[in-house]
Amino acid sequence: MGTAIPKQFLPLKGKPVLYHSTHTFLEVFPGIRIILVLPEAHISYSNMLLQAFDRRIELTIVTGGDTRFHSVQNGLKETDPGSIVFIHDGVRPLVSRELLERCYYGALEKGSAIPAVPVTDSIRQWNGTDFAAIDRNRLRSIQTPQTFRAALIQKAFEQPYRESFTDEATVLEHAGMPAYLVEGDRSNIKVTTPEDLLIAEALMPEP
Repeated sequence: MGTAIPKQFLPLKGKPVLYHSTHTFLEVFPGIRIILVLPEAHISYSNMLLQAFDRRIELTIVTGGDTRFHSVQNGLKETDPGSIVFIHDGVRPLVSRELLERCYYGALEKGSAIPAVPVTDSIRQWNGTDFAAIDRNRLRSIQTPQTFRAALIQKAFEQPYRESFTDEATVLEHAGMPAYLVEGDRSNIKVTTPEDLLIAEALMPEP
């Protein structure tokens, strides 16, 4: 992003990026426990999130690890094995009620619910000598919140870390358990560039 402030705390419609998804989770699931995993150097920024709310919210802050795997592993230590856990990117501010409910009921039924959307771009893969076309109809782009029965994903995260663990669904599958996809949402974008921030602002509904 090229800013001094971590991107999840940059302003979006006058509130930190992270505020918007946190607010949606609290609206859809009153009483949900929010566990915020941050690098140690960014923990002080959590005050920006708390101050953005016009009421007091409960927030558990956990120090992250060297990789996404280790950060999620640290966060999972704070979760109840009997619960449903959503693992969400703090820079996806436009997560909707409909997507959260779809993920929740999917995980309740099957143990996992991974939001995914069809790939619309043409895709080519390097095969060592040239780039070969890939049938995009067979591809899906994965989003968050990746949602699980907590006991299943906690068990999966007991295994040693591998570099191939790019997300939580991959960790679950390496532990021998299936990851089930649910319909994602194209507006559930990830803010990683200044242009993404402008797009998120344009997509955000008026209060």
